[in-house]
Amino acid sequence: MTDERLERRAAIMRRMRSFFDERGFIEVETPVRIAAPAPEEHIDCPPVTSGGFLRASPELQMKKLLAEGMERIYQIGPCFREGERGSRHSPEFSMLEWYRRGATYLDIARDLEDLLAALDIPGCRRLEGPFARLGVCEAYVRHAGWDPWAEWDADRFDFDMAMKIEPAIRAQGGGVFLMDYPPAAASLARVSPLGVAERWEFYWEGLELANCFTELCDAEEQARRFEKARSARQTLGEADYPIDEEFLAVLPCIGSAAGVALGVDRLVMALTGANTIDSVRCHG
Repeated sequence: MTDERLERRAAIMRRMRSFFDERGFIEVETPVRIAAPAPEEHIDCPPVTSGGFLRASPELQMKKLLAEGMERIYQIGPCFREGERGSRHSPEFSMLEWYRRGATYLDIARDLEDLLAALDIPGCRRLEGPFARLGVCEAYVRHAGWDPWAEWDADRFDFDMAMKIEPAIRAQGGGVFLMDYPPAAASLARVSPLGVAERWEFYWEGLELANCFTELCDAEEQARRFEKARSARQTLGEADYPIDEEFLAVLPCIGSAAGVALGVDRLVMALTGANTIDSVRCHG
């Protein structure tokens, strides 16, 4: 990485922190080594020889802070995933996550729009709106020729997302919120009365930057979803993760909340025009 790109990355980080600090968020730091990752079918956390796993996300630990009474929190820090390597993927990467009690995924979408507008960094591109909003059902009917609600197929959904939906979003250009997922594709999200999971992903010129939920705060339902995900992981021959019983015990204390995970390295890529994730990370 050049010194110039390092300087721009540092400026982006400073501006992000100022954005949240000025809006009453508290910066927190949660453990990187955790005992029980959230079980998700295609996300693998590196095991630690002395016990536990390196986190793929600080999500469960941050929600525990919401349950303790914190209202607005954010964190910027390292996360890890096994088997992810490519121009847009790294086994170690930086994540920004923020959570708000009493908010929904629509509130967090406005937060993101405001954050991107605030990132006016000398020498960097502007990620300017307005940003399009595209429903998942509409996207699949239009670009893949089927309705995931009418005939759910997890493998087909994932394949078409990579091969048809994301290329169509890339061709559209600019920023796009892909919104309202099938419940089976959002294991940590609240399901609305209309039967859609309150989840969105944000893309900039086809590059996925952020993933947001209105958080599921029903412990019994979350436990059922965790067990379903563990069963799917077992079928796929993936490592089993213990259930975070402490998380389930305090989950109802949150009441309602929403949060988002934003890939810092990918955001820096978008702002600086870089083509690879390695070119915007330090390598010592």
